[in-house]
Amino acid sequence: MRQADSERAVRDLFAMAGVEVNGPNPWEIRVRDEGAYRRILADPELALGETYVDGLWECERVDELVCRILRAGLDRKVRSNRKLLLQLLRNKLTNPQSVRRAREVGRRHYDIGNDLYEAMLDSEMTYTCGFWEGAETLDEAQQAKLKLVCDKIGLKEGMRVLDIGCGWGSFARYAARRRGARVVGITISREQVELGKRRCDGLPVEIRFQDYREVDEPFDRVVSLGMFEHVGPKNHRAFMRVISRCLPDGGIALLHTIGANRTAKALNPWFDKYIFPKGSLPSLQQIARAAEGLLVMEDCHSFGADYDRTLMAWHGNFNASWDRLKERYGERFRRMWNFYLLASAGAFRARDNQLWQIVLSKGGVPGGYRSIR
Repeated sequence: MRQADSERAVRDLFAMAGVEVNGPNPWEIRVRDEGAYRRILADPELALGETYVDGLWECERVDELVCRILRAGLDRKVRSNRKLLLQLLRNKLTNPQSVRRAREVGRRHYDIGNDLYEAMLDSEMTYTCGFWEGAETLDEAQQAKLKLVCDKIGLKEGMRVLDIGCGWGSFARYAARRRGARVVGITISREQVELGKRRCDGLPVEIRFQDYREVDEPFDRVVSLGMFEHVGPKNHRAFMRVISRCLPDGGIALLHTIGANRTAKALNPWFDKYIFPKGSLPSLQQIARAAEGLLVMEDCHSFGADYDRTLMAWHGNFNASWDRLKERYGERFRRMWNFYLLASAGAFRARDNQLWQIVLSKGGVPGGYRSIR
């Protein structure tokens, strides 16, 4: 295809979302290298992010650009049927999140540098959506979220809690300090284990390098905040079995996860390649099927719009700290990380992604569960 034809096709594609190439608005792309047209046309889902990272185009508000693209449904219109079928076949024949493969996300995402996450996140290093009702700052939103989790599971002093995907121990610290709980946190990131142990020193908290499938011991409560996105459809049932076997009758678990509006086993290619390898956003249908016969779904709380604000706060912190990060990470990483944060914010703003807190119990809460907001 000639360069002029590629450019025209890309312009027509963006126009479907109300975006003018080289237009005057802050959400419109300004092409710096015309090679971007052919690359985007050849593989839109992958190349949009890649050509941005390569510096082939600029945009003042990538978050708004992505929001408009998703609201117009362009992601579904441009998806290659052949590539989608190959991805579905690959996922059907293999388990991308097996015990061995699952640790790849720990190495490639969570182990890239604690200094990056310390700069970007709140003071407790909570790498999940904040709860912004009544909150003005990121710290306040994350504290409100941790309190909300503890309230929803009825956490009391002396209870033993399993935190699946504990990160750097923010929930464990909060639960131990504020509620007197004893917490075991597990993660497949060695950097998180090392720093998490230091941050929880002196508290009744144990941080382990361990896969969730290896846990088989009793707990009063189970939480998982922002880890289920790495489990994958082939392992959803196994995840629920772990919760079931660790809880007593009437015990409560809370699952905090990003979710998708549609059940889809194919991964977003750019995020899979550069940010969250083997990641997969579950639908409510997938979660319900995985829990069926093992756990009772007591409550589902949706506040995905709060993730937009959380991601924009992370984006602000990341860029405000760039002068002390740039020597280690470099300009290409800065563009990649900004695209990750801004594209994600745009997806939540478009309501294409959701955030759910789902309360589950083993056998049902005696007398019924009272929803907490």
